[in-house]
Amino acid sequence: MAIDPLAPPATRVPDASALDGEVPDGLQVIREARVRWEATTRAKTLQKAPLRQPRFTTHSDLELPDVVTPADVNVDYLRDLGLPGEYPYTRGIQPTMYRGRLWTMRQFAGFGTPEQTNQRYRYLLSQGQMGLSVAFDFPTLMGYDSDSPRALGEVGMCGVAVDTLRDLDVLFEGIPLDRITTSMTINGPAIVLLCFYVALADQRGLARSALGGTIQNDCLKEFIAQHAWVVGPRPAMRIVTDMIEFAAKELPRWHPVSISGYHIREAGATAAQELAFTLADGLAYVQSAVDRGLPVDTFAPRLSFFFDVHIDFFEEIAKFRAARRIWARALRERFGAKLPESLKLKTHAQTAGVSLTAQQPYNNVARVALQALAAVLGGTQSLHTNSLDETFALPTEEAVTIALRTQQIVAHETGAASVVDPLGGSYYLEWLTNKLEDEANGYLRRIDEMGGMVVAVEKGYPQREIAAAAYRFQRQLDRKEKVQVGVTDFVMNEPSRIPILKIDEGVQRTQCDALARVKAARDPERVRASLQAVRDAARGTANLCPPIIEAARALCTEQEVCDVLREVLGTHTDPAEF
Repeated sequence: MAIDPLAPPATRVPDASALDGEVPDGLQVIREARVRWEATTRAKTLQKAPLRQPRFTTHSDLELPDVVTPADVNVDYLRDLGLPGEYPYTRGIQPTMYRGRLWTMRQFAGFGTPEQTNQRYRYLLSQGQMGLSVAFDFPTLMGYDSDSPRALGEVGMCGVAVDTLRDLDVLFEGIPLDRITTSMTINGPAIVLLCFYVALADQRGLARSALGGTIQNDCLKEFIAQHAWVVGPRPAMRIVTDMIEFAAKELPRWHPVSISGYHIREAGATAAQELAFTLADGLAYVQSAVDRGLPVDTFAPRLSFFFDVHIDFFEEIAKFRAARRIWARALRERFGAKLPESLKLKTHAQTAGVSLTAQQPYNNVARVALQALAAVLGGTQSLHTNSLDETFALPTEEAVTIALRTQQIVAHETGAASVVDPLGGSYYLEWLTNKLEDEANGYLRRIDEMGGMVVAVEKGYPQREIAAAAYRFQRQLDRKEKVQVGVTDFVMNEPSRIPILKIDEGVQRTQCDALARVKAARDPERVRASLQAVRDAARGTANLCPPIIEAARALCTEQEVCDVLREVLGTHTDPAEF
């Protein structure tokens, strides 16, 4: 399908007077009043002072009406909104939301060696952080060890290096894995890191049933946006399904997939695209598990999501509300889910890294605060707030403290956590929620017509849509149709100087030396037998998790396991068709 990247979205705001159908007398009175207002009060004002711009749109370029009235919002309260904690969960998945328990404040952190990151975790926990979120370095994300030639110059730079079970033991030294939840942001090699974590708990004598947390493990998102994979789309789906099956049986408190819209949005997607492609990925994982023979209610309650919180305040709030409604309806209507927990879209959120600027970096504090407030008003279950310095480097301790304090101020000083869905019922917010739902459902229908999300990814459909949206937005910035403070307007010539966290390049030598000691001390025959067991499982249909846990105990490295998967299941090259 040919795409004009400069064309605005096809859908436009209908004029209130053009809406069809019978309406109650009260709404008809409002419509007539709207027509009169446009012809008189508004028209007189426009004669004196024209609008300051020809089009008013959301960040994602959805065109906005000047005002929204009850006559413009087609909402059946019980059908479309419901009460908090009840289907379709538009107003929140818990009846009391933050009146009962605040969202989890989970700052994403990791750099250098496991020892260094462990110190940062201890600091964050001492400052009121409620859960851990592990950022891995790029070699780890790609399934390579620190001593690989591919890792040169990257070890510990954008996250923490983890090569073996020993590294994970050091990373979580002094941290009770049965009393704190852990999120691990890794995808292609996710099965290896989850098995390392389970093996570590076994080693410490902890019950697997006590482990709580999330591993991202969203392979489809990688092919769409982030491009950190180990094997191709179809074998990757097999691995994800193995993890869903294993977690359903062995890890009742663990989320084996965090279906991620964050990286889709950071790649340039609109809010509706983030919503649609993320939910389509989730539906593909559900279908794969159901095809495996798993009853939907045995695993759906442990699926979770991860959304971006971008800069358009109301659009982001509406996005979270629309996401819950679409997911609940899809799980009930497509898959026949019966349990309420299966229908609830549980989500982590992170403020938009792509919205931060190197120019005037202290402006980023304001951006993050507004995005954090939007996430809370949208009903997130956990939140990471970005630090002001992240356009330059990983955050300093001071910057990450400000980011954490931002969440705490939202929680304890603004009143935003005192009422469930406090903006629900706003004519504008409900109109925008409906609008995003309609836009997302349009994408979902097109994906269904293609044969599902795996086929759509193989055809490059979401990749092309995102590329076109990113290009259109950049052109709008270049033409100053959209304003980015400090970049397109309100520019200052003086460079900003802020403290920067510098990672010692000696980290690679330190990590490689530690890895060499582990390899020298382990049992070579046990390593060989463990990797052969992984190879045999990959060639057949057995679940991959048990042999990889045994490989972790044998101190096999992440790359050794991933190399077996690459050998048996094949590798992947992005077709890059745009």
